[in-house]
Amino acid sequence: MKISVMGYSGSGKSTLARRLGELYGAEVLHFDAIHWLPGWVENSPEEKLRLTREFLDAHDSWVIDGNYSKYLMERRTEESDKIILLLFGRFSCLFRVVKRYFTYRNSTRPDMGNGCNEKLDFEFIKWVLFEGRTKRARQRYKNIIEKYPEKTAVIKNQRQLDKFYRMNKLGAP
Repeated sequence: MKISVMGYSGSGKSTLARRLGELYGAEVLHFDAIHWLPGWVENSPEEKLRLTREFLDAHDSWVIDGNYSKYLMERRTEESDKIILLLFGRFSCLFRVVKRYFTYRNSTRPDMGNGCNEKLDFEFIKWVLFEGRTKRARQRYKNIIEKYPEKTAVIKNQRQLDKFYRMNKLGAP
């Protein structure tokens, strides 16, 4: 099984990806873990591309958590058996990001690069509310839905996500 989990920051992509990996016995790649080096330093584009390619080439079954359109998105979506888009509203995502901050404050969450303690700053809040929701990003999701309607699930709120978890026997998030 190959699954791409994409959507807005704070929508629950990492948790869902981890659960799907456990359910299907699939390797999970969290893009944030290869994007960020210790101390919140961005990894080089070449290295992220190399790591993505190696992951795809090395595994027959995988779950990929994240968008990062520059890193073989066309290949990932084409090869995916299932594409899950978590397109929650901006304030729901902000609430979830704040909750996550208090859960992981002063530590690194499991789906993040080592040495990247959870933080919540103005730049990230701006990303969650505005910059991560550009017309281009919305169009990218729309294109995926149109190109792969038979294998794309769109989840827009917690109620729908809870239903997805129940239907797929993933347990409570």
